[in-house]
Formats: sequence, structure tokens, C-alpha cells
Amino acid sequence: MKIIIAGAGEVGFHLAKLLSYESQDITLIDNVKDSLSYAETHLDIRVLKGDCTSPSVLKDAHIDRADMLIGVTSSETTNITACFIAKQMGAKKTIARISNTEWIKNKDEIGFSTFGIDELISPESLASAEIELLLNQSAFSNTYQFEDGVLTMFGIKLPRTALFVGKTVKEAAEVYPGIEFIPIAIQRFGTQYTLIPRGDTVYKEGDQVYFLTTLEGVEEVYKLTGKIREDIKNVMILGGSKIGFKTARELCRNHFRVKLIESNKQKAFDLADMLPNVLVINTDGRNVELLEEESIQDMDAFIAVTGNSETNIMSCLVAKSKGVKKTIALVENMDYFQLSQSIGIDTLINKKLLAANDIFRYIRKGEVVAMTKLTNMNAELLEFVVSSSSFVVDKTIRSLDFTRSAIIGGVIRNGNGLIATPNFVIKSGDRVVVCCLPHAISKVEKYFN
Repeated sequence: MKIIIAGAGEVGFHLAKLLSYESQDITLIDNVKDSLSYAETHLDIRVLKGDCTSPSVLKDAHIDRADMLIGVTSSETTNITACFIAKQMGAKKTIARISNTEWIKNKDEIGFSTFGIDELISPESLASAEIELLLNQSAFSNTYQFEDGVLTMFGIKLPRTALFVGKTVKEAAEVYPGIEFIPIAIQRFGTQYTLIPRGDTVYKEGDQVYFLTTLEGVEEVYKLTGKIREDIKNVMILGGSKIGFKTARELCRNHFRVKLIESNKQKAFDLADMLPNVLVINTDGRNVELLEEESIQDMDAFIAVTGNSETNIMSCLVAKSKGVKKTIALVENMDYFQLSQSIGIDTLINKKLLAANDIFRYIRKGEVVAMTKLTNMNAELLEFVVSSSSFVVDKTIRSLDFTRSAIIGGVIRNGNGLIATPNFVIKSGDRVVVCCLPHAISKVEKYFN
């Protein structure tokens, strides 16, 4: 695919980096030369200095042959304008990054498609939704829902008390028949190696395991892994950023008790006016004594979403030392992101990666309708819609001779989530969830074309 990315900031660069690994034809546009220099020397892409809303610049980028233009500058007005002009000049599909999340909720009513804008994404909105999901599944470090939760992916570090530690996947299935979950990826303790499990794969203490489960299977996983479902009600948020504001607002709507700490006095007053059900505190969240005065030890969860990764990490470590059950830190540095388990924080989230996950599903071949990259793992989770002409139609999973670098975890049929057993027969219209290593994606896509 020929893809043009408008904006070489953090989101744009990260997208360009990920997509260049996919051997896509990428052109990155930005009007700041310094933003393009690093990308030009480190990525196999074309860079173009100029205004992404300029017709002449878009012509230089060969917009008439573009399969997609993605507007991810820091200005939502620029992104929307670039998408509008690009569509008029021949781009097949356009995606605009925005900060006003109301537009996403009302996009059909507003009629963005009539302006030439096919999709809207908000990294802040995605981060807020991820935080809320993590709080609702408090024992898990990472989660992702398909079709409003009929199938849910979650990551968990296996404790010594997990009932199936020391057993193979096949043995565990035989001991606990009728289980409603399946392992789809494993990272061994102390390694960066991602393993797609098979029947003879042994569960080991300390493994970071990603499971796919149905609605009924969530409680089973809590029981078998020895994890306890924590009742989270009291939440402290550090940072009145867009993510902090949206998270506080949504949590209050869902009956959480929220305290929000913001160091800027005027911003704290503004937040207090906009969030009448939130206790907004104007103080420096890096001060341990002040956090103790605000009863950090009584919080069930601590969420740090300031603009500084180090501040977020250190404050979460302080919260953890005070006995807070769940800690979540927003980080921009991807090096930190790869170290979440060893740092000692429950979950690190990254806006760039969340935005990339959301955009990636428009890049994939086949009928991909959802996609996410597994945190800290070199693997991806994709959801395909099976057409009547797909290779997999009317075949059992056992008969597919599926690559060992991928696994079919579950199927959504008529709105119901089903765990995929070897004798499961795939039908037209099914939505199939597949976990695979990056090098196997092109092979997997062929099964669903």
C-alpha cells in the first residue's frame, strides 16, 4: 500500500516506523526539517518537507496514487483539512487524528464522510478507554475487548499459586474440561522471546501469558491463576491533561470516587468547574508527604498521566510502596514501555502505540476489523471477518495446517464468543480472532482473503 503520513511528531514517526517494517510505501510529510531528519536517516521511507494542506506538496507526494492519507499532526484542524484536500485529489482513504472526542461520538450526525474524512482517531480517548478497562479487570496487566467483551484478551503474570503451573496446555485442558479460555501468547520470565503456545507448551511460574476468554471464562481465569478480583472504587489521578480529564469524567459516570491532582493552579480551578463530582487538588504530585496527606494509602488505584514519563513512573512506584493495588503510568519513551514488568508498575500505556493499533486495522489485508499489538511482546492480535470465498470456510481448525507462528484463539458468531477448539468448523460471517508473530502475518492474511 502507498501511505502518506502528515505529521512527523511522536505519533507520526511511530506510525512510520511500524509501517516501514511492514514493507509499505510510506511518505512522511512535515513542515519542520528537524522532525524529518531522524526519520529519513533511520527509516526506509520517503520524507517530504512542506505543508500537508498544500495541494502542490500533496502532488509531490503522489496523492493521486495514495491508498491512504493519515493526518496525525498536533493540530486537528490541519489534519481534517489535509484529509479533505487529499480525498478530493484522489486518496482512496483518509484518517484524521483529533482531540475533540465529541466528534467521534457524533461523526455520523456531523457527516465527516461527506467532507472526505473516512475515520477519526483520538489517542487521548483511546488511552482513557484503556485505563477504564484495566480498572474493571483489575487483576490483569493488559486487556482488549472484541464486540463489547464477548471475547476478551488479557495479560497476566502467572504466580506460583496458579493451578496449572507445571502442566502443559493440553494437560491443563484435560484437568479442567469445558474451560472458556485459551492461551494465545507466552513470554518466559526474564526473556524477550514471544512464544505461540501449542498443546505441549508448559506453563511456568513467572510467565507473562495472554489469554483469550469468553464472558463466562473471566471468573474461571481468576480462580485458576490464583488472582483475586480487586474491588476498585477509590482512584487518584495525577495530571489534569486531556487524558486525565477524560478519565476522571468517565470514571465518575461509572460511580468511581476520584481525586485528581494538578500542579497548575488555574488549570486546577478550571478542572474543578468542569468536573463537579471530582475532588480536584492543587498540589505537586511528586511530593510524597503531600500524597500521604491526601490519603494515597487509601486509594485502590493510582493513575499517572502527566506529560512527563519519569514523573509518572516514579509517582506510581511511590503509590505501589504505599500499598495501592493498581498502578497505571502513561509513558512516551518506548524503552520504558518495554520494561513494565521489571519496573514494578502494573501497567504502562502509550498513546502512540494505542493510536498505531487503531490505525493498523485499516492497513491489513483481508477483512481485518480489529487489531492490537500485545504489550511487551512481539505479537499481534487480529480479528478477521470470514467471507464466503475465504479459504477457511467450512473447514475445521485442525485441518487448516495453520502456521506454528500463529493461533486461532476464538470466534464470534451471531454475537456470541466461542473458544476455538481443534474440531471447530469456521463458517461464513464468523469473526475470527488470531494471534500471530509479525513474520507470519502475510501467511495468515491469505487464509482470510
